[in-house]
Amino acid sequence: MATNDCEWAITRATLDDVPALCELLARLFTQEADFKPDAQKQARGLKLIIGDPSRGQLFALRVGKRVVGMVSLLRTVSTAEGGEVFWLEDMIVADEFRGRGLGSELLRHAIEFARRQGVPRITVLTDLENKPAQRLYKRHGFKASAMTPMRLWLDQN
Repeated sequence: MATNDCEWAITRATLDDVPALCELLARLFTQEADFKPDAQKQARGLKLIIGDPSRGQLFALRVGKRVVGMVSLLRTVSTAEGGEVFWLEDMIVADEFRGRGLGSELLRHAIEFARRQGVPRITVLTDLENKPAQRLYKRHGFKASAMTPMRLWLDQN
């Protein structure tokens, strides 16, 4: 497909994509207050998702052969919904490809995948300061929740 000035495609990520996905996550985790880049941890997590589709799906945004974006949807069960729902865990587009509508294309792809799976809900967390991400999600129908996320860090490494 083409958006503005580049040809792109969204495909399921493969194990060969892990190094490029780790680079994207390194950028993402420098933007998020709660996380720090750790290529070994990120590679381990990516391989868990790619290697077991029952955990979720990881999609790669490609311009030519280069991976320039990603989104991951992880499965969980909601007792409130009475079945499976998705967490949109990570989404990022490389800086030099932002502003071209590719983030919207990636998000639309994830939403359509979730619809085809029949899940009733996708949940995403964004940093409080990340207003551009919040605007993107709102444009695609996400709404702020009355719930407040809280974390308990069990591993201090």
